[in-house]
Amino acid sequence: MRSAQAPPGSRKALLLHGDVVTHSRAQGRPWRPVTPGAEDGPFTVDDTDRLNAPFSVVELAGGALAGSAVLWDTDTHDRSAHIGLGLLPSARGKGYGTDVVGVLCHYGFVVRGLHRLRIETPADNTAMLRAAERNGFVREGVPRSSAWVMGEFLDEVLLGLLARDWTPDTQR
Repeated sequence: MRSAQAPPGSRKALLLHGDVVTHSRAQGRPWRPVTPGAEDGPFTVDDTDRLNAPFSVVELAGGALAGSAVLWDTDTHDRSAHIGLGLLPSARGKGYGTDVVGVLCHYGFVVRGLHRLRIETPADNTAMLRAAERNGFVREGVPRSSAWVMGEFLDEVLLGLLARDWTPDTQR
């Protein structure tokens, strides 16, 4: 995983953003079309943004872009943040989600000194639920019909992990 996003106009970045269904399920806001290379595009890194830390998910063998990940909405008072990720369809089912969640836990707890990490995901997102639980996250609640995704409301699962409960190699 790298700390900078793919070039905004790159073919893989366009594929990742063009996956409307995945974007709609992973983001807390609706998908919108963006002109390639736009300054406010979804993969433009803002180095002044202290609340969000975006990462590119890159395959170790060959360096191909596999997706994106983010530690978002960092709260420096409560020392907490949220984790999010999205993988290209070709990168799914290979264990990258579990690895990415682990790397984001390391970044959040060790590098940023956070106390708590959170994940919110649609209840039917078994891959993210599995990746979170393999890294020690605990299910904390299910807000009913709380996520608007592609024309319907879905239940979400809230998961949390405290720094004291995190074991760096839980997923392995």
